[in-house]
Amino acid sequence: MDNLEKKVLQLISDQFNTPVEKLTSDTSFKDDLNADSLDLVELVMAMEVELGLEADDADMDSITTIGDCLDFVKTAQNQ
Repeated sequence: MDNLEKKVLQLISDQFNTPVEKLTSDTSFKDDLNADSLDLVELVMAMEVELGLEADDADMDSITTIGDCLDFVKTAQNQ
């Protein structure tokens, strides 16, 4: 796991009050973390601030699992 992944997982852990150890790439924001759309918006805003990313509504609609989130962050970092 690289630094970027650790940082993203820590943001998710903080946002959803869940230990990092319990988070996997298959963890669903909605089903496993009981996230609603506002929770996801807040998470994306935190990632924008912490990681210097920009996301639009289409990006947020495609993020359903932690794996999706990590893929989005890695793609956004390489742009």
